[in-house]
Amino acid sequence: MEILRTVAELRRWSRSKRNNGGNSIGSLIGLVPTMGALHAGHVSLLRSSRASCGFTALSLFVNPTQFGPLEDFARYPRAFEADCALAEAEGVDALFAPSVEEMYPAGATTFVDVGDLGNRLDGQSRPGHFCGVATVVTKLLIAAEPDRAFFGQKDAAQVAVIRRTALDLRVATEIVVCPTVRDAEGLALSSRNAYLSPAERKQALALSRAVRQVEALAAQGERRSGALIAAAREIFSAEPGVRVDYVAVVDWATLEPVEIAAPGTLFAVAACVGSTRLIDNAILA
Repeated sequence: MEILRTVAELRRWSRSKRNNGGNSIGSLIGLVPTMGALHAGHVSLLRSSRASCGFTALSLFVNPTQFGPLEDFARYPRAFEADCALAEAEGVDALFAPSVEEMYPAGATTFVDVGDLGNRLDGQSRPGHFCGVATVVTKLLIAAEPDRAFFGQKDAAQVAVIRRTALDLRVATEIVVCPTVRDAEGLALSSRNAYLSPAERKQALALSRAVRQVEALAAQGERRSGALIAAAREIFSAEPGVRVDYVAVVDWATLEPVEIAAPGTLFAVAACVGSTRLIDNAILA
């Protein structure tokens, strides 16, 4: 596994592998963008990339522009050595670990504004968050020139922003969305789960219970957003340690609320448990 530190190194690596590919998928480049502190959810993305691409690059970069001034940028989990070991064990071909200065050169003034889309769901409570996400992902796609980039459904609102950005900027990379990975109790895997105490971890299960309840109601034919949201809020009301940010039924492409859920509608929740902000969602059948 090669460890790359600069955009120029990553681009040279990508172009050399594409030129030397030897079979139907051998010349395809897959990219898995992450902020590190890797877990089984990230592993699922890496395996999806390796199954459909000849070469896989993993990026490790805690992106400062998607954190607000009072958020957890400084304490966000960082585990470079462990991440390298896991990446190598999973057959990653190149690991891109740039500095902040490499990704945001001195005097940088260019950012990707995703318009009103960036102000919905997480963007409403985290102003500027999706601008930071769209900017760093665009930079990574420009640097790696991948054929496919892999993201987890857990970050469904982020996926909507990235899809819109790729479409609007005519980026050739295919955006591949992989299913949410959960622990044995149903909690969606997240690097921020490391913040949770044992008691908080039990409280956090309210998110997945709410998701399962809404999925069950939708499967039984309930399509009214108000009824689905009320069912989820009832579960949260029984867990006073969970502070709800939003419970929403929205169009997955626009993140705008819908009154009646259609197939492919996004049900999404965000809540704080202790000082940890968590998200979860389901795509309703």
